Amino acid sequence: MLDESAVLDERFAGDELDRSVWAPWYLPHWSSRAASAATYEVGGGELRLSIPADQPLWAEGVHPTPLRVSGIQSANISGPVGSTVGGQPFQPGLRVREDQGEFRGYTPHYGDLEIRLRGTITPRSMIAFWLAGLEDEPSRSAEICVMEVFGTDPQAIGMGLHRFRDPRLTEEWATVTRPIDVSAFHTYGVSWRPDSLVFTVDGEVVQRVGQAPDYPVQLQIAVFDFPDRAVVKGAVPVPELVVSHVTGRPAT
Repeated sequence: MLDESAVLDERFAGDELDRSVWAPWYLPHWSSRAASAATYEVGGGELRLSIPADQPLWAEGVHPTPLRVSGIQSANISGPVGSTVGGQPFQPGLRVREDQGEFRGYTPHYGDLEIRLRGTITPRSMIAFWLAGLEDEPSRSAEICVMEVFGTDPQAIGMGLHRFRDPRLTEEWATVTRPIDVSAFHTYGVSWRPDSLVFTVDGEVVQRVGQAPDYPVQLQIAVFDFPDRAVVKGAVPVPELVVSHVTGRPAT
């Protein structure tokens, strides 16, 4: 576990995911560990997240549309089965389906965060890196979206602030079009300070937001597949997200 003021310098140097920092499930409390388990490999200084054709749906029968995810996150908090205590509820009235307890791997509060990644996506998939409030209190729920890219528009990079259930903030999110090839490595970052978010792509400032959450967050990295969004002939494509590093440094 790393505290709020720790330095994260994740280079995926070994051949195993550092389970003191990362959990290899995507919001398992709304689904289960079995259905939310990431398909991933670590080696050669890279993390590879993918979604093979036989990967199960996430939260099947609960999520309003079919969804498959391979993702890792640096913390997770949920209440017991049947409770409403859990991060990032996607619709009202959700109940915890599998108790996850509490895991805090890396939960920064302000700082400079950066990820270098590339993705293989199609019109039915997307990749993303975001920072989400732990929701140890329901209002501490805002999300700092550092990057999200859909295969339908791979040069439109979504970034900004989602307020969700935080009454102190307002929604301030947009896409920034950049002439990049998402299948090649690029570096995405955010400088997070009190009342300020500055977003960068390959070191260049591309977006500023004049507000920010004031509580710890968890890091989330994921690739998504939306089976109902596009008809693809032949074999189901395998979306992939490859990460070479993730860093986080306290604000100075």
